[in-house]
Order: sequence, then structure tokens, then C-alpha cells
Amino acid sequence: MTHIAVVDDETAITELLAHYLGTHGFRTTQLHSGRALMALMPADPPELVLLDLGLPGEDGFAIARQLREHWRCGLVIITGRGDSVDKVVGLEVGADDYVTKPFDLRELVARIKAVLRRIEPALAAGAPAVRSATVEAAPGQGVSFLGWRLDLAARRLDDPSGSEVRLTTGEFELLAALVQHPGRVLSRDFLLEQTRGREAAPFDRTIDVQVGRLRKKIESDPENPQIIKSVRGAGYIFVPAVAPAAG
Repeated sequence: MTHIAVVDDETAITELLAHYLGTHGFRTTQLHSGRALMALMPADPPELVLLDLGLPGEDGFAIARQLREHWRCGLVIITGRGDSVDKVVGLEVGADDYVTKPFDLRELVARIKAVLRRIEPALAAGAPAVRSATVEAAPGQGVSFLGWRLDLAARRLDDPSGSEVRLTTGEFELLAALVQHPGRVLSRDFLLEQTRGREAAPFDRTIDVQVGRLRKKIESDPENPQIIKSVRGAGYIFVPAVAPAAG
């Protein structure tokens, strides 16, 4: 049975959708937060996610970006936001479809089936559920960008002149996470998970503070950053090309 994750903070909606989708032969999992969705993905990855943008205390667009960055599945946004700008942003972050509330259940199922037909070739071909977007470095080599060199094993950062730049543990872990996902928008939740794991608390703004400190050490103009850029409402992106460092 095709597995669909239904993510909405309103239990009445998830129950309604789960029941209706069940009558059409789908297996469903009801979830009420982005964190619950991210916990489900590695354990029981669905073929498609129905995601509500209006989850309390969470950025629906950031969740969509994180899902699209790391998982290969269908994504249909369901939301009360009918603004055309929101719809464009939703599609730009990788949603396969965008459905506004209130919606007709029969139309929703038709849209779901259409999305599944489009992504079926990739699933049938055995495409991996996890999207790999990391830059791998040989042990002890690390990575380089714009003349900088980050030794992941020695936990050392050298500037283009070869001088070591001292980093705190948090700054190093943040930079390591960024350089291993160059050119991709990384949400604060993803960066928190990479740097602090389960110690990260809801609404933790540590990442913003760490980014500010890191910019002062690697940006020529921290007030106009060109290496670590902010993406409004989404997170941060590491701009320069990254390559394994020469021996």
C-alpha cells in the first residue's frame, strides 16, 4: 500500500484525511509537527507527504525545504494560505502541488494520484529515499573554499594565507555542516540537529548567534556577507564552491 504522511496540527483534519485516504487504498500516518515528520522519514519513509504550512511555532516552508533537500518523495502542500505569493514560494521550494483549504476530498485524491504517477518512475527505479548532498573529503584532507581550508579531522580552519583561525566547537560544527551542503538552503532546525542534536530546544536561536560570530571570522565584510548568506524565512546557504582540499 502506498504510504502517505498527513501533517497538520488539527487532529480533526488528519483523522478525516486518514479515513478518506484509507478508503482509497492508501496507508496513512497522522503527524502534527515538522519534528514528528523528520523523525518518521528515516524510520518509515512515505511515498508522499501532505504538509500543512500553518504548523504552530514552525516554518512550513523551511520544513518543505528540509524535506526536499534530504528525501525523495512526493510533496503536496495543504494550507489555508491562498495568497498567490505563498503558492509560488511553495512550488519554488519543491512542492509537487499546492492545495488551499477548504478543499474537495475527491479533488485532493485526484491530485495525489497525479503526483504519484509523475514520481512513480523514480520510485520504481529504486531511487534512494535519502538525497545525498554532501561533499566527501579523504581522511585528514578536509575541504577548501575561496582559498580557505577546513580540516574536518583536525578540526582546524586555515585562512588563504595559511594562518589558523580559531573556532569554538559550535562555530566549527556549524561551518562543517555548511561546507558539506554547499549551494543548498539549510533550515535552522537542520543546522541545530547537525550541531547540537537532541540538545537543541524548540525556538533555539543559537544558530543565528553562531552564524554572526562565524561571519566575523571568515567574511571580508560581515555586514554584507558573501560566503554565508541568509535566506529570509528559510535559513542559510553556503555560497562558494567547495572541493576536497589538496594534500
